[in-house]
This record gives sequence, structure tokens and C-alpha cells, in this order.
Amino acid sequence: MSNKQNKYLVQGSILAVSSILARLIGMLYRIPLNRIVGDTGMGYYSMSFELYNLALLLSSYSIPLAVSKLVSVRDQKKEYKNSYRIFLSAMALSASVGLFASAVLFFGATFWAGLIGGENAADIAIPLRVLAPTIFVFSIMGVLRGLYQGKRTMVPTAISQLLEQIVNAIVSIVAAYYLMREHNASVQIDAYGAAGGTAGTLAGAVFGLLFLLFIFQVYHPVLKKKCRKDKAEHQESYKEAITAIVYTALPVIISQTVFNLSGIIDAKLWTWLAGERGILKEQSAAIFGIYSTKYKLLTTVPIAISTALGTAIVPTLAMAHQKGEQKELHKKIAMSVKFNMLIAFPSAIGLTVLAKPIVLLLFGDNGNVELSAELIRLGSIAVVFFALSTITNGVLQGIDRMMVPVKHAAISLVIHIPIVYLLIMVGKLDAYGLVIGNISFAFVVCILNWISVAKALHYKQEVMKTFGLPFAASVTMGFVAYFSYEFFHRILHSNAISVVLSIVIAVIVYGISIILLRTMDEEELLEMPAGRSILKLCKKLHMM
Repeated sequence: MSNKQNKYLVQGSILAVSSILARLIGMLYRIPLNRIVGDTGMGYYSMSFELYNLALLLSSYSIPLAVSKLVSVRDQKKEYKNSYRIFLSAMALSASVGLFASAVLFFGATFWAGLIGGENAADIAIPLRVLAPTIFVFSIMGVLRGLYQGKRTMVPTAISQLLEQIVNAIVSIVAAYYLMREHNASVQIDAYGAAGGTAGTLAGAVFGLLFLLFIFQVYHPVLKKKCRKDKAEHQESYKEAITAIVYTALPVIISQTVFNLSGIIDAKLWTWLAGERGILKEQSAAIFGIYSTKYKLLTTVPIAISTALGTAIVPTLAMAHQKGEQKELHKKIAMSVKFNMLIAFPSAIGLTVLAKPIVLLLFGDNGNVELSAELIRLGSIAVVFFALSTITNGVLQGIDRMMVPVKHAAISLVIHIPIVYLLIMVGKLDAYGLVIGNISFAFVVCILNWISVAKALHYKQEVMKTFGLPFAASVTMGFVAYFSYEFFHRILHSNAISVVLSIVIAVIVYGISIILLRTMDEEELLEMPAGRSILKLCKKLHMM
């Protein structure tokens, strides 16, 4: 497994590209899935996923990060046997916890669904039972991904993500169609359609795991060879290894659980408050389906970049922090934040100006298009806040401030609950209240994280080139995107072609604006993926 290209931005970008492609596949397959099962079915689908995600977080979600960090640190010291022992201990621990969590979710599906679903509990339990075994599969897959990431290669994770989503997409659509057809006389037809969607998640996870196991089989002799070159002064026991894993993983579990609780609480608050306001059960599920499937899905696609860079930066920062390389730490943080903002700002502006055309392109005239577009316009700013909060979480975890993001997420959640309650019950804003609550949650975490990073590392973020110029270039791009779409739509009368053409023109304009505004210097550009090629092109065109 080659480490020739082990720069964290390159590796992070590999994972980011695969994450974006995986999310695009995930978004695209939900278009036919949404048309098959409808907004109500997607509501049941989304609520079952909120419970599943929480169980996954509690059982195995933090394992890749913990394993990657611990393996990276030990490999740096050439403690290859200790590194391998971390992997074996994590596998045993994660598989055991994952199996237990799967059983609890499967056999207690109706009970767990009742906690957030109210009258919809029986409908949510059906897709939830199908999802339950996926936790065990992910518990094993997560350890393997953590091992590869700790070795500073994101390629196995990237390929497994893509394979997972491709299988997920195919199986979800086919299973949803057949289950809806088989149960077309049932009052729970929407729930069975949702179960078809969750069957795809399980199938995709199995195929992703098989790929990672194949890679491990190929890579295993290399691991054994490295163990023979071990230079550790102290051989860790399995007890020490498990203690290190738990110590590293537990704060991440708590932090991510608190983050995920906002989704669970939103689902619970919505079903309760919608009932209090006299909204019918099916209508309530449909509105939540629009919020979770259309708004959250579209706004979280660009956040995949932050998640990928956050994953890639943890082992790199851990090594720099251990060596006391303060200057290197600052440089990596600055580059990660700038790279994030170069993506987050245009994504947010693009979603704002092209919200309705994008909804029509992806989901068709199916369901409440106007409501979907309005939610996306209102909540697009959340892309920037979530991008910043995600990358700063990675920074704090990388420098061993593991519990700090936990505290910040908890504070934000305490603020989040009364905001959502007041917006829905007093302001009667319904789905708009959920979106505003989503924005406020990310914003509070973002601010608190930045304060902690600044204090812990005496770090001061450069503002103009990181935030000001990307925002200015994004606004310019937004105007071009909006008027391009209007121009093409009037001439061609095709929403799909107009959206594609306007996005292509907007990307070109944004790229040129970034260069002309001198947002990045030559050294920074060379650090970026494909930076050398971009720099050569800019010099040929006399833009730099």
C-alpha cells in the first residue's frame, strides 16, 4: 500500500471526491425512490434512519477515527506490533458491540420507533428492522477503514464507499418497487416501500465490507513484514490497547451522538408538535420527508468535503502535535479551513439561487416543490457553518481535546430545543422552524469550536483570503448562475439543460474569480489537489 502521495490534503481530497460521488449517487437514487414510495414513505424512511444512525454512532461510528489516530501515532514511532494490536483489539471490541446493538435495534424496533414516531411507530419499525443488521456490518467495516486511514491512504475507504452506494442505489429501488407491489393492498404500503430503501443500505454495506476484506487479505503480508521491523520499547497488552481505543473513541461517540441527537430530537419534536397543531399523521410524515430527504440531503452533499478533510487531518495533526510542531499545525489548519471555504461558500450560494430548478431536476414535480425550494434557500447557509464545525471538530480531536466538541455540541443542543419549539408552536413556522433550528445548532458549535482552537493553539485565522474573497467570488458566481439559468430557460424551455449549462458557466466564472482576486498564492495552490496543473494553466493564460 503506497504512501507516495501521503499529503493530507491530497488524501483528504481522494476521500472527499469519493464521498461527494457517493452522496451524489445517494441523492440520485432517492429521486426514483421518492417517486416510488412518496413523501410519506420517505418520512418513515428518514425517521428509521435517525434511530439507526444513533445506534450506529453509539456502537461503531467513532471506531475508524480512533483506529486511524492510534495506528498513525504508533506507526510514526515504528511500533508496528502495537499498531497491529490496536487493529485486532478494535476489531474484537467493535464486532461485539455492533452485534449487540444490531440485536437490540432489531428486537426492540417497535419500542424505539415509538420514542420518536408516536402514531407512526408501527410504520417506522418495519424499515428499522431491515436496517438493524447493517450496524454489525459497519462495525467490522469501520475498523478496516480506520486501519487504512491510519496508514495514510484513503483509497480503500473511497472505493468501498462508492461500491457501497452503487449497490445501495440498485437494491433500494428494486426492493422498494417490489415491496410496494407485493403490499399494495396493505395500509402500511408506504412503510414497506421505506423498508425496500433500507434493504439497499444493508446490501451496500455487505458489498463494501467484502471489498475491504479482499484488500486486507492482499495487504496482510505487508503488515506482517512491518511487524518484523518493530522498534517498540514496550509491547502493549490487549488490555492497554482496548483502553486506548475506548479512551480515544468515547469522546467522539459522545460528541457525534449529541450531534445526531439533534436529528432525533427534531423528529420527536416534529411528530409531537405536529400532533398538537392538528396536522394529520400522513401530512406530518410527508413534511418531515421533505425536510430530511430534500433539504438535508442537498445541503449535506458539500459537507462531505469537510467530513473527508476532518477524517484525513486527524492522524496528521496528531503526529504534528506529538512532535510539538506548532508552525506545521497552524499551516495545516489554515489550509484545511481555506479549502473548505472555497467549496462551502459557492455551494451555499448556488443552492440559494438555483434551489427550485435543482429540486425540479432531481425530484421532478413530485410533492411540494415550492416548500422544498424555500427550505433549501433558507437553510443553505448551514453548509458554511457545518463545514466549519466539522473541520474544527477534527482539529480538536487531532490535538487531544477530545471532550471539547462534546461540550460544545451539548450546549448547542440545549439551545436548539427551545428554539425549535418556539418556532413551531409560537411562530407556527413548521418545517421552516426545523431548518432555522438546524442552522442555529451548527452556528453555535462553529463559534464555540473556533474559540477553543484559538485558545488551545494560540491560533488566529486569516480572514480576508479565507472568508472574504471566496464569499465575494461566490456572490459573483451566484449572479451569473441565476441569470444564466433564466436566459437558457427562456430560450430552451428545458429545466434540466438550463440547470446543467448554468452550473458549468458558474463553475468557470467562480474559478476565474478565485484566481483574479488572488485568493491563493502559488505556494498554497501547489498544496491543493492538481494544484501544479492549475498553476501551469494560470501562468499560460497570464492570470498569475
